[in-house]
This record gives sequence, structure tokens and C-alpha cells, in this order.
Amino acid sequence: MDGMLSQDEINALLNGTDDSAGDAAEESTSVFDGPDADDSLLSDIEKDAVGEVANISMGASATTLFSIVNRKVNITTPVVRMATWKNVLEDYEKPCVFILIKYTQGLDGSNILILKEHDVKIITDLMMGGDGSNTDGELGELHLSAISEAMNQMMGSSATSLSTMLGKMIDISPPEASLVDLTAFKSGGDIAEFLEGTFVKISFRMQIDELVDSTIMQLYPVDFAKEIYDTFISTQGGGDAPAAAPAPAPAPAPAPAPQPMPQQPMPAAAPQMDMSQMQMMPQMGMPQMMPQMQMMPQMAMQPNMNVQPVQFQNFAGDFNPMQPQENIDLIKDVPLEVTVELGRTSKSISEILDFAPGTIIELDKIAGEPIDILVNGKFVAKGEVVVIEESFGIRVTEIIK
Repeated sequence: MDGMLSQDEINALLNGTDDSAGDAAEESTSVFDGPDADDSLLSDIEKDAVGEVANISMGASATTLFSIVNRKVNITTPVVRMATWKNVLEDYEKPCVFILIKYTQGLDGSNILILKEHDVKIITDLMMGGDGSNTDGELGELHLSAISEAMNQMMGSSATSLSTMLGKMIDISPPEASLVDLTAFKSGGDIAEFLEGTFVKISFRMQIDELVDSTIMQLYPVDFAKEIYDTFISTQGGGDAPAAAPAPAPAPAPAPAPQPMPQQPMPAAAPQMDMSQMQMMPQMGMPQMMPQMQMMPQMAMQPNMNVQPVQFQNFAGDFNPMQPQENIDLIKDVPLEVTVELGRTSKSISEILDFAPGTIIELDKIAGEPIDILVNGKFVAKGEVVVIEESFGIRVTEIIK
């Protein structure tokens, strides 16, 4: 052999028939290949209902997250779609944080909230008093513990909102957070069993000031989504047949030609009708009221009323509104802050910047002049400084009225 490759060997290299390369290619594609989502498992009406529930739930969670990180939080309207594990891998290729949320009361099921690793680092840094820029290093147990606590408060407020909307008590167990490298899993069943087939994927856009502008996802089992829909529809009064439209009223007959009406004596008493009967008259198909009823003044329809001047009860002569009615013993144990002020002075900013150890500050009090005693900031007495063993004290010399 002259060291040259034959045509068969060249074709073998170009076609990638090497066993190890073939195994690697098969392993990489097996992670991302999978069945397509079955959109028929959930109707459009069911998707809309689930999206409405998720929107209200995430709205409450955003308010809670704002109070945790003290930054403006905005979570947009969700997008509900059917998905498979392959779709999750397409959206989140890097390691991310899976938060498993189980419902213990009101709803039977669980869902998974997915956050990107970088977003979790920013949120946990803000929770620890940082400015959100400390995102170096790997995600550790401290980050997972912090984000679990944040999700516990967020999903707790979400459960409260669901309780109000669905009309029954909703409660969850403490969320479980874990860092997941999606490319290392060949199926979602390693995390949750329902991820092996088609499930509901709800996508939100989350913004935290200028620090986070990302997408988060919630994954629902199909059965759990249907349960939410059934509960939502039952509380909203859905499923009832629409009320039939009322039949059109018959056209009125043409009015006869006007005839001279002979004068007739007024009846002695018109039939009495209460207001409920008068309101029912149009519904009973009566075209118009009796002429006598139209001519009667409005006051004639009201029953006779007995009107008398108002009389006020005389107060007891010994009542004193300024007399204290409470027992002062109830507030005697309330602690108050007592401050002794030696004196005050005013300095400019430049003078304050010149302060150094040894600087003497002259006060507006003269030596030997009584000092001020304040209780909760209010000037109440004057006194003089005394020494009690090794501590300073104050002897009250005058009470300010």
C-alpha cells in the first residue's frame, strides 16, 4: 500500500459509518426526537379557561415576587399550547430549574414551573440584598433553597387567588426545586410521569426591572387541566343553555277614528293596585293603563301616612362629655422613650465634613443651664445632670405645663 485511501474507505468516512460516531449521533438525536403533541386532547374552550386561571394565578404571584425582590415585576398574558418533551427541549437547551408544585387540597394533581438558571441567580441575589449582578459561579443548594422559598410564597398567594375564583379552598405543599440538565434526560418521565406523553404548556414572559426579560413555563397534566376547566366552568355558571329570546310582541291594531266622548261621572273609588301589580302590567300584555288610572295624581296611589313632628329624647343633666370614660391603668404599661438633650447647634455641610477626632462642637446651652427632657420627642420637663455611681442621671427640676 502507498498510504493512499481507497474509494470505499473514503465513502465510509464521508457516510459516518464509524460505530462510536454513530452511537453518539443516535444518542443526541434520541433526546430531541419524539412524538408530536396531540392537540385534540384539549379543546379551544378548555385552553382559554386554563389560560384565564393561569393568568389570575400568575398575577398574584407577580405581586408577591415584587414584595420579595423589591423590584418592578411584570408577567404577561399566558400562551396555552399542547406540547411534548421534545418541545420543552427546544425551548430550554441549557440547564434550568424545575419546581414541582403539588396541590394538597381543592385540586388533585401537580404542575411544574420551569425557570432559566440565569434568572434564578438574579432572583436569589436580589432576595439576599444584592443588586442582581452577582450571577457568577454555579447554582448551589443555597440558590435552590432561596428560590424554593420564593416559589412557596408566590404559589401560596396564587392558591389564595384560585380559592377566591373557584369558590373552594386550594392549598399546596412546599415546592421542590431541582437543577436539571435537560440534554441528559431521554424522557420527561425521569422528572414527572405525565411528561412522557402530551401535556399542557403555558408560557409567560417575565420581566424584572432591566435585569430579567425571559420566558417561564408551567407544565400541566391534561387531566389536571381538565379538572381546572370543570371547576372553573361550574363556579362561573357555565354549561347552561342560553335563555330563549322573547317572542316579538304583536303589532298594535290601528287606532279608531276619534269620537266625541260623552261626559261620564267619575267612579266613586278606583280599584287599588300595589306597585308590584303595576310593574307586571306590561309583561301581562296590557297595552295601556285604564284612563281613570292615568288621570289620577301620583299621591292618590300612596296610602295615608300619619305624619308627626319628631321628638328627641332629653339627655341626662349630669352627663359631661369631657369626663374621661376609660381607665388609665390600661395604658400605664405602654413604654415611652425618654430623651435628655444637652443642647443643639447648626453647622454647614463644609463644617461637618471637617469633623475629625478631637473636634470640639459648641452647643447653644450655657454651662449650668437646665437641660431639656423629652418624652417621645415632646418637651415635658427640665432638669440637671447628676452622677449615680458610674452612670449619668438627670434630676427633674421643673415640669413644663
